[in-house]
Amino acid sequence: MQKIMIIRHAEKHQHGLGHGVDLSGHSARHELTVQGWQRAGALVQFFSAPRPHSPIATPRSIFASDATRESPSLRAMHTAGPLAEALGVTVNHDFAEGEEDRLAEAVRNAPSPALIVWHHGCIVPLTQQIAGHAIDCPKSWPDERFDMVWILERKDLHAPWHFSQFAQCLLAGDRPEVIT
Repeated sequence: MQKIMIIRHAEKHQHGLGHGVDLSGHSARHELTVQGWQRAGALVQFFSAPRPHSPIATPRSIFASDATRESPSLRAMHTAGPLAEALGVTVNHDFAEGEEDRLAEAVRNAPSPALIVWHHGCIVPLTQQIAGHAIDCPKSWPDERFDMVWILERKDLHAPWHFSQFAQCLLAGDRPEVIT
């Protein structure tokens, strides 16, 4: 069985409200907010010790979008970092926003289960790059949602992909309903 889990990077400042902070607590534009750092920490337990009967699995491979001159955000790498450190897994950040086709190929060939931490505006095209454009997934990822896991699974390399989603429900304000 092959399983790929996709999450959005943790919280960032929204619509000019609040600000991100770096590891030392200093204001930083392309960083997570305090709540984002809290989510990154909570994801360690969420993915390293999944609940019984949960579709979540402990990742053997972790991918996060790389920061570039065009997209300098460190949010994806800092969301993935605490979990990767706890699991002793190296985060693959060889791919940046806009390279979803290359990422899709790499993650399909990576040890399963795999986790991808990405930018919400590119998650739908990434999902389609991995599983094909016919995959039945939502058409967009809402700007205000940081609390979902999209899951792609298939029984073998020749089987079709199955899409599902799971609410993290880790922090106050997280919602149990799925993205439609």
